[in-house]
Amino acid sequence: MSLSVAVAGASGYAGGELLRVLAAHPDLEVTTVTAFSNAGQPLISVQPHLRSLAHLTLVETTAANLAGHDVVFFALPHGKSGELTAQLPEGTLVIDCGADHRLVSETDWADFYGGDFYGAWAYGLPELVHADGGKQRDALVGQTRIAVPGCNVTAITLGLAPAVQAGLVESSDIVAVLAVGPSGAGKSLRTDLLAAEMLGSASAYAVGGTHRHTPEIIQNLGVAGATGTTVSFTPMLVPMSRGILATSTATLAPGATAASVRAAFEAAYGDEPFVHLLPAGQYPRTADTVGANVALIGIAVDEASNRLVTITAIDNLVKGTAGAAVQSANIALGLAETAGLSIDGVAP
Repeated sequence: MSLSVAVAGASGYAGGELLRVLAAHPDLEVTTVTAFSNAGQPLISVQPHLRSLAHLTLVETTAANLAGHDVVFFALPHGKSGELTAQLPEGTLVIDCGADHRLVSETDWADFYGGDFYGAWAYGLPELVHADGGKQRDALVGQTRIAVPGCNVTAITLGLAPAVQAGLVESSDIVAVLAVGPSGAGKSLRTDLLAAEMLGSASAYAVGGTHRHTPEIIQNLGVAGATGTTVSFTPMLVPMSRGILATSTATLAPGATAASVRAAFEAAYGDEPFVHLLPAGQYPRTADTVGANVALIGIAVDEASNRLVTITAIDNLVKGTAGAAVQSANIALGLAETAGLSIDGVAP
């Protein structure tokens, strides 16, 4: 028997990707889709690629319309879901793809987001290694409230956490530079995201420690065992519709070697269905992750600078958002973790 699903924010990029992934899920059936300004329109008019869901019509995003479902996914702008999620029944599985329930620290929320603080939920990054060697997926079993990570956070965290957990890097000097597709910014009309502005160009944004994902990265690495963490994180918009390529580096700890680093990553991800460590000397491309709920990681040791270098590629809308949400929901509901999710990308 299928479980009923509502998707709030179904007219946006993240909401559309949630619907695409859910359309192939054997146990979850989308019965309600909601929007704000697009309420009243057929879903197919704003998500014309979702032919299998053409029978659905967008309704207003209210607690009343979202209640009564087994699972509710939120794909709303930051600061918009907290008030609504507080009105849903405790027994409903609620998955928030926004930031409203990610941060443990109210101070961090005030400094980087502002507005009402709604508290942290179970964190939906199943592969995150804990300091004690466990994995975050164990904390998701049976949960009814789950916060999906930020997409940049996922790429950086997966690329560094195994080395942090194994004590192979110094967490006081972490640097990450990311090439990011503009779909992560949503559908809102912005001049800097117009094709005429982006094609043939690359530009940095949120420079100098101002990106909202910074405290979340530090929070995750703390779970993996880091202390005194500093992260210099610079994202760059590049002309690809979706994808993140994260180059993350950290100073090696005394005694760390290329062999010990690779052993740590193999131990962390060797059995993971959705995080794949590439062979030595190979590094991922974002093109190979398009449409797939997969993170591809290549690692190297820069002996001249005594630094670990990791390259992580994900599709920001799948493993970075919608796929992570469905993967976390599967775990919480006791379904097969891989249900409805593919590791195969789209090429060319």
